[in-house]
Amino acid sequence: MSLRNKKLLTLLVPVFFVLVLDQITKYLVRTNSDLHRLDVIDGWLALNFTKNPGMAMGMDWLSTPAISIVAIVATIAIFAYILYTMKEATFAYLICMGLILGGALGNITDRIFMAIVGGYGGVLDGHVVDFIHFNLTIGDTPVFPYIFNVADIAITTSILFMLLFHKKIMPESGDKSKPDEAKETNEAEAVNVSGRETLQNSSFPASANTGHDELK
Repeated sequence: MSLRNKKLLTLLVPVFFVLVLDQITKYLVRTNSDLHRLDVIDGWLALNFTKNPGMAMGMDWLSTPAISIVAIVATIAIFAYILYTMKEATFAYLICMGLILGGALGNITDRIFMAIVGGYGGVLDGHVVDFIHFNLTIGDTPVFPYIFNVADIAITTSILFMLLFHKKIMPESGDKSKPDEAKETNEAEAVNVSGRETLQNSSFPASANTGHDELK
């Protein structure tokens, strides 16, 4: 298997894993009423089935179809950029980007199909299924009031990981070869200069002797 194919596989396996896991968990929660409201760890973690028509963290600056289109275009752009930088990409970077793409596709799948499945709209009208809820509170204030899903976990974890370890994960610059080229150029110039000096030194005695013979 070529290096490029190995890198593609490294990218696509996390995409497939996150997409399948995200959709399975959403289906189980959505179709099982016992999981709609369930305390997993009392006072800390609960399942709380909800449908989000907006963006992450409940932001609804745009309509649901507009958000769906933006999400699809952004995902295509990210995938195109990954392919463009594939040669310089590290395997850790590709794993992280695969998790991000998988999470994005998981939520896009909801946006494309959930309205049709739920009977409340057409393509791109779908609401994203969320169900994971950290319900820890300090006093009467929730520590993290947002409800999310497996796709969100994959995206957020990957972004945090790349921020923390960006020097080791992010693709190497394509200009890495330039210092070597500059070094070779300097060495070649040094050889040329050395060669000119050698020729000048070797020709000086000959010209001196010629002048001496003419004086005789």
